[in-house]
Amino acid sequence: MIFLFEITIDGVKTQVSENTTILTAAKNIGIKIPSLCNLKLDDYFFNNHATCRICVVEVDKRDGLYPACSTICWNGMNVVTNSSQIIQIRKNILELLISNHPKDCLICSKSGECELQKLTQEFRLKEIRFSGERNQFKSEYSESIIRDPEKCIMCRRCETMCNKVQTCGVLSAINKGFHSVVSTVYGNNLDKTVCTFCGQCVSVCPVGALHERNYIWEVIEALADPNKKVIAQVAPAVRVALGEEFGMDVGLNVEKKIVTALKKMGFDGVFDTTWAADLTIMEEATELKERLEGYLSGDKTIKLPILTSCCPAWVNFIEYNFPNLLDIPSTSKSPQQMFSAIAKNVWAPKMGIDRKNLVVVSIMPCLAKKYEASRTEFIKDGNRDTDISISTRELADMIKYFNIDFKEVIDQEFDSPMGEYTGAGIIFGRTGGVLEAALRTAYEWVVGEELKDIDFLKLEISKGLIVKKVNFGPKELTIGIAHGLGNARKLLEEIESGKEIYHAIEIMACHYGCVGGGGQPFVHENIDILNKRVEALNDIDKNCKLRKSHENPYIKQLYEEYFDSPYSEKAKTLLHTRFFKK
Repeated sequence: MIFLFEITIDGVKTQVSENTTILTAAKNIGIKIPSLCNLKLDDYFFNNHATCRICVVEVDKRDGLYPACSTICWNGMNVVTNSSQIIQIRKNILELLISNHPKDCLICSKSGECELQKLTQEFRLKEIRFSGERNQFKSEYSESIIRDPEKCIMCRRCETMCNKVQTCGVLSAINKGFHSVVSTVYGNNLDKTVCTFCGQCVSVCPVGALHERNYIWEVIEALADPNKKVIAQVAPAVRVALGEEFGMDVGLNVEKKIVTALKKMGFDGVFDTTWAADLTIMEEATELKERLEGYLSGDKTIKLPILTSCCPAWVNFIEYNFPNLLDIPSTSKSPQQMFSAIAKNVWAPKMGIDRKNLVVVSIMPCLAKKYEASRTEFIKDGNRDTDISISTRELADMIKYFNIDFKEVIDQEFDSPMGEYTGAGIIFGRTGGVLEAALRTAYEWVVGEELKDIDFLKLEISKGLIVKKVNFGPKELTIGIAHGLGNARKLLEEIESGKEIYHAIEIMACHYGCVGGGGQPFVHENIDILNKRVEALNDIDKNCKLRKSHENPYIKQLYEEYFDSPYSEKAKTLLHTRFFKK
């Protein structure tokens, strides 16, 4: 039974259910209460530490003010949100916050997106009355993420995301009072911790205390070098999110405008990572076929489930947290690394280009891809397969640097052959897509008949952990799909304990998959944006003439000319990788 309470906010009567906060109740009736630390994303993330106190309100004329974000409504409550006393106190709090904050807004990575900056503008602050020596904290760098503790406002959103949602346990509040800050253990750099570089802490940080490591100028330097050939690969999820940065409809597919914009910048080739996603499926589906056939025939040495994913944050997570399960993942490289391996070792020689003079730039929704590109197993003779990885947000900034009118550019197609894709490759950008794509191909290879119901999985991706029984010809498979590393931990613990038997699983570090990656345009509190990006990818898939990876003619041609067959010795050498206990 749901109990309803009647409350009054600024003279407006309303009804709320039990456990509703004042902040939520006010929002539901259109009354804005400013906040900084509070953030709710669907049912998977809720931060209400009440540390900033910007949202204080008066309740029942009692002495003292109450934080609206953490105060639960009771029956008959009377709330005032906008008295002169409250406004003055909020202004004082804001001034104190800013007095201990760097004033480098012009060059801050979060400028224009900073919630503290926006609040300062709303309060029309023109001067800060408080001054003094600010705390000095060193900035921390990694391949993917830069942490600038001097800008930390102790909202603790990153701590909630890292510890409660992703269950990585990297970030925690330390010290007290003026010296308090969110930090790592012993203040170590992120690359000296168990950080997975998923970037979800960056996604929820309201200021510039956490941001991606920017590689835009390295890309521009490469483009300006006449001795270099520079090519780009564009991930599936980027095309349905980039338009948001230019005021276009959420979920609009702008892939053809991306091609034109990159060509205008001077890229020598613009290809689609989705092509490499189809290639990834050829290898993963072959592994899945071999393991399933062996298991179903009674071979007790076969390790199941097979874990399929293209997520480097997940790789870091399992290497740190479940080293005894490193024999279950597919060894197939991610699409980013498969594309780059083909570009450097197959395409470049064919075009008469020395691999050291070919610069491969990946455009990804993910900050962990920056880390993945730096892994030693993807470097040959000091030369990376993927030279530079930039995020969707960085691409938007580059387009603005080059003064390109993105809305008005004429559409162009991706370059061939590494630009042709199927619907199976495109759904890599949302959770469940990698496993669904693999099963579309593996079904026909294992069962020996055409898969007519291509949308047979019918996933409810609003759930963070999905367990389904799937008819696979005469057999029934149990599959598990997790998005968010906290859900991944639950799934892997079930496998580790033997509580549940799975045949195949997929893990994505970010909620809703790559569409919600740490390098995508910020959604703030509007979780519907992620749903629209997912719908857009599904629509692209449904409108593709070919929807199974093994039907891609250019993938077939690659095997005929170079690899002979999936999982051949040549393929294992170039398209597969290994994992390490950490």
